[in-house]
Amino acid sequence: MSIDWKAAAQKHQAAYVDDLTKLIAIKSVRDDAKKTADAPLGPGPAEALQAFLKMAERDGFKTTNLDNLAGYVEYGEGDETIAILAHVDVMPAGEGWSTEPFTLTEKDGNLYGRGTSDDKGPALACYYGLKILKEQGIKLNKKVRFILGTDEESGWTGMKHYFKTQPEPTMGFSPDAEFPLINGEKGNATFTLTTQGSNGGQYKLNHFSAGLRENMVPRDAHAVVETDDNEKLVSDFTAFLDEAPVTGDVHIDSDGVHFHVIGKAAHGMEPKNGINAGTYLASFLKTLDFGGDARSFVELVGGDLHDDSRVNKLGLAFTDKIMGDLTMNIGVMDFDAGKTGKIVLNFRYPKGMTAEDIQNKLAQVADQNHFELNKGREMVPHYVDPKDPIVTTLMGAYREMTGNQAAKPEVVGGGTYGRLMKRGVAFGALFMDHTPDTMHQVDEFQPLSDLMMAMAIYGRSIEALANELPN
Repeated sequence: MSIDWKAAAQKHQAAYVDDLTKLIAIKSVRDDAKKTADAPLGPGPAEALQAFLKMAERDGFKTTNLDNLAGYVEYGEGDETIAILAHVDVMPAGEGWSTEPFTLTEKDGNLYGRGTSDDKGPALACYYGLKILKEQGIKLNKKVRFILGTDEESGWTGMKHYFKTQPEPTMGFSPDAEFPLINGEKGNATFTLTTQGSNGGQYKLNHFSAGLRENMVPRDAHAVVETDDNEKLVSDFTAFLDEAPVTGDVHIDSDGVHFHVIGKAAHGMEPKNGINAGTYLASFLKTLDFGGDARSFVELVGGDLHDDSRVNKLGLAFTDKIMGDLTMNIGVMDFDAGKTGKIVLNFRYPKGMTAEDIQNKLAQVADQNHFELNKGREMVPHYVDPKDPIVTTLMGAYREMTGNQAAKPEVVGGGTYGRLMKRGVAFGALFMDHTPDTMHQVDEFQPLSDLMMAMAIYGRSIEALANELPN
């Protein structure tokens, strides 16, 4: 029996939008401050996981919830398992949306809301592909496990829990990136520079804050500065805004001059796609006479780290022929007078470079500025041979559905669950040839027509992997 996948997707469009509306409405941002025994990552991720599994149960699937940290939907039979790894958590919304971020809004054929592109929209489209197979009574010769994580945007606690408690899948894909297919992902390492918040000089830095997560280019930055000449500082900042590629505002209050800079948020895997409000604000502040840790903070953030995603100023620039450039995102910047502050740096590095290389250079920077350096999580580079049947089978399904015979797999800086499997890749759902990447940005969206095409591609791909994949 042959399925007309595009027609099947269109038939399910209304039901898909209804289900996605329910998922987008759940503010599934990890919040450790609100965690409980029943919601170990906060209430949002647990609620979203339960909602997704409930939809699958409604459709007659077998589901399993693993302690509200991860869960899976299962279909098909056989000794081999095809794994599909998706996530139900989302990034914080941030400021500046033109729509309500947790209300699915359709405008001009586009679906807006936090998670429409990363990853609720693609995950649900992929699930619907599996649902169509079940409805059509297509027998699968391999078992399919559709696995859901709850904190892909932070520590991967949920998926790590799955891998600790369940048989480890060796092959599959993650619907959490872009088409046609990603067969390589750069290494990913995070480092934190910590400062004690001392001041000195003619100006006092009372406060500085920018960024929500390490893997997000900060859109907004705020600072409060004390000075004897407020009016001149306001005038100088206004002149700065006239020349810089950012907007903002400034006002005087009882505790000093308050600055606000607005840049452009973007996914931290490619900082060039955004404008870092934090480093631009610091580039202005470093012209002032600060002292102590405040001076080191603004000089580093606004100097050697500013507008240098390829890390040339620190001498870490590196490029691999296949995987491309090493990149750096300055994701979080915090400073409060007399308190511990931090600068959080996220690096995406290709093979040929190691996290130890990066750490050694940052140790020198920390020493020069009297900061403390701590290394966070790390993931080494991941690569699957383009000739592997998992790649060729998925590419075949993509070409069949789109007619794009010239499409080729690629390597990116993003980190997906695909890298958790030896033969794991990332597969859609963003069509980069005609849709901008709005993951981790305000006004995140996906065209509904793209998501319907993704549903068709995913359904055909699952069918091909389960019944046609060479051994």
